[in-house]
Amino acid sequence: MLDDSYRPKVRVKRSSAGLGLFADEPIKKGQLIIEYTGDRITEDEANKRGGRYLFEVTDNLVIDGKGRENTARYVNHACKPNSDAEHDEEEDRIFIRAKKNIAKGEEITYHYGKEYMKQIIGPEGCKCATCLAKG
Repeated sequence: MLDDSYRPKVRVKRSSAGLGLFADEPIKKGQLIIEYTGDRITEDEANKRGGRYLFEVTDNLVIDGKGRENTARYVNHACKPNSDAEHDEEEDRIFIRAKKNIAKGEEITYHYGKEYMKQIIGPEGCKCATCLAKG
């Protein structure tokens, strides 16, 4: 099990991609930020439901994080992210952990993966800060 005894303060606010999750205090590299939560469903059920907040945990376990109580749903994609999604294999839980120091006020991001990029983000184009800066 991952040590989740302390979670830094975060805040949902406007970002380049709509709403995003931002550090409300400095976050140290390696620090656990937040857990991705929601209904735990099968892949078949996820395919029936559809949506943008489906996080594939294993081949047949998906977390449907569409509920607003899942604050981690506001962590946006970035091509050069400052955090990673981490799978706790013992409990099949997903945590977001800082991969570098994150300053107060900085948006928290992770890379959603190639499949999500191709199927979901691809048609609209990436709106992360790096891609927007490229034009």
